[in-house]
Amino acid sequence: MNHTEQMVKLNQSTVTEFVFLGLPSTPSLQIVLFCIFLIIYVLTLISNALIIIVVIEVRQLHTPMYRFISSLSVLEICYTTVTTPNLLSLFLVNIKTISFRGCMAQLYVFFSLGSTECFLLAVMAGDRYLAICYPLRYSSLMTTNVSLYLIFGCYLSGFVASILTVTFISSLPFCGPNIINHFVCDYPPLLKLSCMDTRTTEQIFFTLSWSVVLSCCILTMASYVCIITTIPRIPSKVPRKAFSTCAAHLTVVSLFYGTVIFMYVRPKAKYDLNNDKLVSVFYSVITPLLNPMIYSLRNKDVRRAIHYCLMCQKIINHSVH
Repeated sequence: MNHTEQMVKLNQSTVTEFVFLGLPSTPSLQIVLFCIFLIIYVLTLISNALIIIVVIEVRQLHTPMYRFISSLSVLEICYTTVTTPNLLSLFLVNIKTISFRGCMAQLYVFFSLGSTECFLLAVMAGDRYLAICYPLRYSSLMTTNVSLYLIFGCYLSGFVASILTVTFISSLPFCGPNIINHFVCDYPPLLKLSCMDTRTTEQIFFTLSWSVVLSCCILTMASYVCIITTIPRIPSKVPRKAFSTCAAHLTVVSLFYGTVIFMYVRPKAKYDLNNDKLVSVFYSVITPLLNPMIYSLRNKDVRRAIHYCLMCQKIINHSVH
């Protein structure tokens, strides 16, 4: 081993932690941003937790559609909790560090939850396709066991799909600098910190991103295209009522896939880390708040169930006192 190789090996072993750069802002603006993101985070937790509780407590909502929606709420709580607390802490401290293993663990959970959401949104679109296009066969096709298997499959697929990518990224040598131009451990800024040729890792990540994101996106959009083309031929008002929710679903799906495709399904040369951070804020902080509002809180059945739960709670409190 020559002197250069020894120095490279020594330098590689010195990077044991990373430093987050966070969002660019002035000290006065940091307080404002902290308050805004804290409010968003709290509202996200409350709204998604409310949906989970209502779906569990109200028997009328024990259907596959609401089972999928409550699973999405669980996913959104986990997803935003991986990123938002880290972002909030960066507004309060000057230097925020994370160990190498902690960074890889955060990256794995971040990717896994994002992949799971892609699979779950595709399944939810398929569920609406069956409900609208095959209403008479829906109850026999989408049984309780089938819906539970699909939910489990989404989570399993999401966490398995991220293993290979994170394994290759964690095997890259990081010789310094160790400053991550982001508020969370993410693929593009970590790739820029590696001190070796990352073309193989980039190709693997690019291939996996295409296979997961685009396949789910195509399946989701295909389901909605089938729904739109089927509606004019259906005289019943029941499927038309179901279709009225699809426009809102399609909006949030388009926003989610649009930002994710922009972030990850593109070549390395197109990366702009400063712009990427702003896009990341949208799909990791804003979208988890929008999903419960679009998928559930606009729904009359959910609002009626929330009102029912509140009335029951008032009756219980009154009887106790």
